[in-house]
Amino acid sequence: MEASSAPVPSAGEARPRKAGYRRLPVQQRREQLIAVALELFAARPPEEVGLDEVAEAAGASRPLVYRYFAGGKQQLYEAALRTAADELTSRFTVPVSGTPTEQLAVVLDAYFAFVAGHDAGYSALLRGGSVVETARTSAIVDDVRRAALKRTLRHLGVREAGPRLTMLVRSWISVVEGASLSWLDEGRVLAVGELRDWLVDQFVAMAAATAVHDPQTADVLTALLALEGPDAPRPRRLRERLSA
Repeated sequence: MEASSAPVPSAGEARPRKAGYRRLPVQQRREQLIAVALELFAARPPEEVGLDEVAEAAGASRPLVYRYFAGGKQQLYEAALRTAADELTSRFTVPVSGTPTEQLAVVLDAYFAFVAGHDAGYSALLRGGSVVETARTSAIVDDVRRAALKRTLRHLGVREAGPRLTMLVRSWISVVEGASLSWLDEGRVLAVGELRDWLVDQFVAMAAATAVHDPQTADVLTALLALEGPDAPRPRRLRERLSA
């Protein structure tokens, strides 16, 4: 048998790295792995994404991924989920200009931009039942919902919400989530602007119904009506409902 003519590295020589591998600082490599995982988890349900696939897409090796995420795919998924949750929460920022319903519409636009960019992962996350779902992942989702509740109440000018007002906002957040999943399931046939306006109207209608039974909600709506302007269609419908 003919001996190989390929040079054999000596003990002191580094072996050639796989194509695409780049040495990165620790924090930068960790952020890169999370970013790559987010792209893959956004495109497909998390249980369909393998750790080897993440490593290959990042130009890294499987052992290197384990060096940063000793818990393997589950730990990497939770880190990616936390990053996505932080990004989604950051989109709850209310603009300083516009009427209250216009500001709410802007927040919904940002929310649906996130949903559109993370469709498969968003669906798997909210529906639950995923093989990678744990108490920790559920807690991350709950954190997003609590942030949405807190910022919505702040938007309404409420420091301490009573049970009915809290129930109203929580229920509306559930409506937004359900509408988002339905929108994705139906192939996004409804324009985002139409969906956004429908959800703003849903909030107005739910708030008006709650105000009939709850003085705090009625006071909040009265204050918001003054900011909307007398000729705006939603305030007009609210006044008609409240005076009925």
